[in-house]
Amino acid sequence: MTAIEQTEAARPRGTRLPRRARRNQLLGAAQEVFVAQGYHAAAMDDIAERAGVSKPVLYQHFPGKLDLYLALLDQHCESLIQSVRGALASTTDNKQRVRATMDAYFAYVEDDGGAFRLVFESDLTNEPAVRERVDKVTNECAEAICDVIAEDTGLSRAESMLLASGLGGLAQVVARSWLHSDRSVPRDQAVQLLASLAWRGIAGFPLHGTEHH
Repeated sequence: MTAIEQTEAARPRGTRLPRRARRNQLLGAAQEVFVAQGYHAAAMDDIAERAGVSKPVLYQHFPGKLDLYLALLDQHCESLIQSVRGALASTTDNKQRVRATMDAYFAYVEDDGGAFRLVFESDLTNEPAVRERVDKVTNECAEAICDVIAEDTGLSRAESMLLASGLGGLAQVVARSWLHSDRSVPRDQAVQLLASLAWRGIAGFPLHGTEHH
């Protein structure tokens, strides 16, 4: 059950929940409010009301609004990192790896909770703690892609990281553009189009020890 689903299940005021369940419920409520209103417009009152708890209960778990936001970022940044790593590990066929990685980004932005907006469309990127987390997810996804490129092509780490950053940035920007265009192209088709474009580029770097893929 996701944090937002736990929020729906536990919303009636006065319900006693174990601490972990309450924390997840509060995170789910905060996510709904932050996604809908942005960080600056959101208020702790709104989050407490959405969760069906009093403000003192909310403050027992999170000292302030920024703490709530950072906890959500930690959760959802790690989710994308693990999805990208899982996509890369899902096959040894590099063409399929590219497609799986592109699809991981599309799945992330398509999630009903809209968590990607907190990560990639935040109105709080001037806050160092937020910037650190956004940079972390970008860098760690690129590092995961870089590991595969460096191992398979024999390119230097720096060269592989440039290519990996390009692939990750391509996937993230295009997936968001696709979502904002009201998914005018079916997801599978959109992923395949993007994967074909990315593969045509990365396939130009021969496997280490061979002349071509």
